[in-house]
Amino acid sequence: MGLSISVIIPVHNGGEPFKECMASLGISRRRPDEVIVVADGETDGSWRIAEEAGAKVLRLFQSGGPARARNQGAAAARGDLLFFVDADVKLHPDTLEKVERVFATSPDLAALIGSYDDSPGADNFLSQYKNLFHHYTHQTSSENASTFWGACGAIRRSIFASIGGFDERYRRPCIEDIELGYRLKQAGYKIRLCKEIQVKHLKRWEPISLLQAEIFYRALPWTFLLLSRRQFDADLNLNHTSRFSVVLAFGFVTGIGGSGFLPWSAGIALACAAGLLIINRPIYQFFYVKRGLRFTLQVIPWHWLYFLYGGGAFALGFIQHALTASSRRQ
Repeated sequence: MGLSISVIIPVHNGGEPFKECMASLGISRRRPDEVIVVADGETDGSWRIAEEAGAKVLRLFQSGGPARARNQGAAAARGDLLFFVDADVKLHPDTLEKVERVFATSPDLAALIGSYDDSPGADNFLSQYKNLFHHYTHQTSSENASTFWGACGAIRRSIFASIGGFDERYRRPCIEDIELGYRLKQAGYKIRLCKEIQVKHLKRWEPISLLQAEIFYRALPWTFLLLSRRQFDADLNLNHTSRFSVVLAFGFVTGIGGSGFLPWSAGIALACAAGLLIINRPIYQFFYVKRGLRFTLQVIPWHWLYFLYGGGAFALGFIQHALTASSRRQ
């Protein structure tokens, strides 16, 4: 007898992408044994869409964030496997059958995460860039993962319960899935990045929403988590190339800023720019193949900005962490 799968989807005003998410479950070749949608304080009638699609709906009338919503869904689930999916994600027809196959052939596996595909749903540049970058990151990372991922991640229900679920102190779409992954690894459980298990991300990113999410909901809380746990695995966005790129990006900006009164600073800026282009050549080659030269030239300044705000957030988080630790010792 095969493993049963409970699909759990938290939603807060999901709109059109949520309709596509639910529709994709209806054409899955391996049908879910149950679909649990947790309506997290929504006001747009997303719960009705889920109910009409045949899902079991849990309504939370005050939003508490995806961590709490996922925990509520997991508590109501009966499947051997809990497959967490975001409300703006569209499954491929073979996604669920691949999830079941991996767990069935790997009895020692506690959890797995998948990948976004290479054809994001939103067609504006920023959405295409960010979601393709996410795809590239997962497709080039180690299969021995050190984090979990709530957008496309599955875990054995018994293990999820034993580890205590998601940390509900994270009340926004944040790093609650990363934190869960760290606890799984510290408890000795195995997480695998399965690059062939893919979903389509439908989210439309705009400059303000992207920077807000990247800095305040991801970079800063991730920094606090890394410093509190002293866990700096060279995985996903924390690989050595990314770390060195942060140094070069700040060197580039510093060189540009100082070139007006220190002529040799321009040479530093050029050297740092050359270094960024060289060590990130595989990324830019990926974008060139996927979207062409013009798109790739647009990617470069956004990619360098990514290193700047990521490095700046880490520096700020480090200072705050140090000050907090110092005040506790006094």
